[in-house]
Order: sequence, then C-alpha cells, then structure tokens
Amino acid sequence: MKTSFPRRRSGGAAVAAALLAVSGLTLAACSSPAHPAASATIAITPGSGQSSLAGMPGSTATGPVTQPPSAAGSMPAMSMPASAAPTPAGVPVATDSVAIKNFAFAPAAITVKVGTRVTWTNQDSDAHTVTSQNNTGPLNSQALNTGQSFSYTFTTPGTYHYLCTIHPFMTATVTVTR
Repeated sequence: MKTSFPRRRSGGAAVAAALLAVSGLTLAACSSPAHPAASATIAITPGSGQSSLAGMPGSTATGPVTQPPSAAGSMPAMSMPASAAPTPAGVPVATDSVAIKNFAFAPAAITVKVGTRVTWTNQDSDAHTVTSQNNTGPLNSQALNTGQSFSYTFTTPGTYHYLCTIHPFMTATVTVTR
C-alpha cells in the first residue's frame, strides 16, 4: 500500500495529516463549510454514570478524577497493594522480618532488641537491596531477586536508616534497643 502525504505543512499539522491519511479517518476541526472534506466528526462524550467530563468547558463536575472499575488491573506489570490498614508513619513495629513488596519495605520502621537477627525477603518481581544510608552502617546486601532473603544480627543499640540502592526512594529504619 502506498500512501502519499502533503508536501508542505507546518509542525503538528503535517503529523496530524499523515496520521489521518494512514488511518483513513477524517476529522472535523470545525463546522465551517470551508472544510468540505470533513465528513466525519469524532465526539468525546462522558462515560456511563457521568453527567459531564470534569475539566471540559461548561462542566460542573468537581472533585478528584477517579478511574472506572473496568480500568482496574489495566497495567498487568504493576500490582497495587491490598487495602490493608497501614502502620502509622514513624511508629516502629516489633518484628524480626521485613517484606520487600510493592517497592517498599514493610513495615518501614521496626524495633528490635540487641542480638535480634532481622531478615528481609524480596517479594517483588524487581531486584532490591538492603543498604545502610550513606554506606555508614552495617547493612549491605547484594541485589536480592524475587524470593531471596538477607539477614543481619544487630549487636549495638541505635537507629539504623537504610534504603534500596536500586530504588533510593525506598527507605526504612531499624531501631535497636537494650
């Protein structure tokens, strides 16, 4: 199939014309008779259950934009965490195991006694590390693939801040007490 494109158009108009020519669609830019080739008009309308589209001129819709239920799971490579009640930020949890899932350490703050061995287990499909922030502490794991674990026994009281060096936004703390 050979497609010919207009030779001279400026900027985005040339791209739009090329896309329309390839797809075989005609798009009406306005209802002026100066555009006789515009035989089809594509309208954007509210979905089921919507009276208007938020942000459109003349729209009266307010509030946050929400995703329709049919869009849930539309990104199969990403999994969203279940709606479990999260631990309030900054409140340490007494545990000796940390899950690495949904690109986060869970729980993000734990408290243990001196001599406790803490184990981190990667439950994500991406690799992660457990590394003391600024490389100034004892935590320094290799990259952990799905299902792999790293353990460390804390022998000195203090607060240990750590992160994933692959995803530095993933941070957490271990508070060690006597």
